[in-house]
Amino acid sequence: MTLDELADWDGPVRDEPADFDVVESVTRYRGYVWDVQTDHVTIGDQTVQRDFVAHTGAVAVIALDDQDRVYLLRQYRHPVGMYLFEPPAGLIDVAGEDPLLTAQRELAEEAGLEAQTWNVLVDFFTSPGGSSETIRIYLARDLSVLDGGRIQTGEAEEIDLPAQWVPLADAVALVMSADIANPTAAFGVLAASVAKRADWSTLRPPHAPWPARDYLLEHGRVRTDVAPRH
Repeated sequence: MTLDELADWDGPVRDEPADFDVVESVTRYRGYVWDVQTDHVTIGDQTVQRDFVAHTGAVAVIALDDQDRVYLLRQYRHPVGMYLFEPPAGLIDVAGEDPLLTAQRELAEEAGLEAQTWNVLVDFFTSPGGSSETIRIYLARDLSVLDGGRIQTGEAEEIDLPAQWVPLADAVALVMSADIANPTAAFGVLAASVAKRADWSTLRPPHAPWPARDYLLEHGRVRTDVAPRH
C-alpha cells in the first residue's frame, strides 16, 4: 500500500455535523459551571455510551498593541496546579449575549483595555474527545487604557493577574519551546503570527458566523443556565 492509498476520504476537508441518533441523554453530574453528560448514541449497528463535559463555551482576546506586542496575563489554573500565561478570556456565561460583547467585557475586566478594531482570529475545540467546549479568539487592536484601569470583578485567583507585553515573535517562540502551553495562548499567538504574515487577510469580521457553536446550541450540547456572575 502506498501513502496515497491511505487517503481514502474523497469529500471536502472541513468539519461537518454528524447525523447519529442520540436515543437517550443523562446528566451524571451538575456542576457550578458545567455538567457531565452521558449520551446513548447509535453509530452504525451499535448503540454506545459516550460521556462528555457539557460546557458553556468561551472567548479569548489577543490584544496586540502598535508595537506588535501581545498582552499576556499570569493566572493560577487549579486543574493543572500551575500558573499559566494566557490572554484575557472568559466563559460565555450570560444567556443570549453576543460573544463579541463577552470578549470586550473580559478585556476590560482582566486587562483594563478597550479596542477600536476587532476581528475574529480563530475558532477551535479545546478537547472534542471529552468536552463540548468551543472557543472563539478575537484579535483586538488600536488599544487604549480604560480610565481607572482594570475593572476588578474576579475572586480568589482572579484578583491578582500580573501581566506582560510580549513581542509577537517572542510569544511564538515561547509557545514552540513549551514555555507557554495554555491553549488560548498557543492558538491565539500562532494564529496572530500567521495572520500578520498574510497581511491580516485571513481575519474575519467581528460578527462572523460561528457554525460550530450554533450547532452545539441547537443540539443541547452547551450548558446555558450557569450561575450569576460574581
